Amino acid sequence: MELLQELRVAGIGVQVLFGFLLSLPFTARFARIDSTQRHLYIACLLLAALATGLLSAPVAYHRLVFRQHKKAPLLRVANAMALGGLAAVGLAMSTTVLLVAGVVLNGIAVPLIFASVVGMFVLLWVIVPVVSGRSGDNEEAAGRPRES
Repeated sequence: MELLQELRVAGIGVQVLFGFLLSLPFTARFARIDSTQRHLYIACLLLAALATGLLSAPVAYHRLVFRQHKKAPLLRVANAMALGGLAAVGLAMSTTVLLVAGVVLNGIAVPLIFASVVGMFVLLWVIVPVVSGRSGDNEEAAGRPRES
């Protein structure tokens, strides 16, 4: 199933991020971050956990309904979980960049870096697919098959 393969690929990156975030409190530098940075760290950690859960849930769903002829509901639910998982990945990565930038830098650079990362995810994961999907609809209308 193509969707499950996509989830495996997306899941690897967030699992690495999640593992990294889990190890941070056990480093010497962590004791020196301020309260705001600690709260931001918890947000990063929870977003990575949410992303991991959402991206792996369709695999469990698939295993539970295997051979029950429930492909349409599986695809519908798995797609929703995948979209939610990818949104959580983007937020987890963006907030992690914000946390790191806040520790390393000061001033206006921190929110600019954060906004740039959020903008990159919105551009690449939302705007480009929506715009290219619209042009694909025109190709189908003209009788040309659309590539997926």
